[in-house]
Amino acid sequence: MSFWLASIHLLNFVAPAFGVAVVLALVELILNKKGHSPHYFIQSFAIYFVVGVAVLMLGLAVLERDGKMLTYLALTVAVGSMAAWRNR
Repeated sequence: MSFWLASIHLLNFVAPAFGVAVVLALVELILNKKGHSPHYFIQSFAIYFVVGVAVLMLGLAVLERDGKMLTYLALTVAVGSMAAWRNR
């Protein structure tokens, strides 16, 4: 596999975690009326992205295939739980 194909595969692997992290960080920034800075958005995004990628990697290790719906369910539950815990 060439470098180009490996990088495209890696980007496609982490794309769901990236999308969920961006949406949750934006929603958190909009709903929290505490006047957070852009630094807070980057921190929120980084936390959600790392949790999401960890769940995707765990799903790949346990199920031995990427792209399983159970992994995406676990991604949603884990990142959503992290958002609820951060905003309580």
